[in-house]
Amino acid sequence: MNAPNTLTVAESDEDGVEAVWTVRSPKGEVLAITVHEVLAELDHEMGVDPGLQKDGVEAHLQELLAADPTTIADGLRLVRREFPTDIGPVDLLCRDADGEAVAVEVKRRGEIDGVEQLTRYLDFLNRDPMLRPVRGIFVAQEIRPQARVLAEDRDIGWVEVDYDELRGIESDALRLF
Repeated sequence: MNAPNTLTVAESDEDGVEAVWTVRSPKGEVLAITVHEVLAELDHEMGVDPGLQKDGVEAHLQELLAADPTTIADGLRLVRREFPTDIGPVDLLCRDADGEAVAVEVKRRGEIDGVEQLTRYLDFLNRDPMLRPVRGIFVAQEIRPQARVLAEDRDIGWVEVDYDELRGIESDALRLF
């Protein structure tokens, strides 16, 4: 049952039944829970609810990659984060070891639409005589096979990165070396 739901608690006259809890959803779904015996009832103060915080959002990934672009490719150095264009900001604009411009699009999950987005940025950036030639690298924690194929077809590099590794957290997976 998806939220929001309502809970009603009713004491029971039935022998051996202490209470009946009824959960109702707005769709009319009903879940009835029959409580026969309460063995213990505990209440613990948990403090102020900090709310949910999503770890590993695209912005965090972008910050980590901007701090050390060599995790994407050797010799890469950052020119600017959120490089402005008329069609939207390029996540990272870098220069490679040869001084050539590299546009980097960062996603948590690499899908075809991310490759399409980078393709549009590259088309736009390559019109600028101060930047061209500009090549692209698509970076994500996980890149779908279809996105890899499309990127390779358009001469766009792609790199999968490990978020925990970028943060300096060692994996608990066993490895030989």
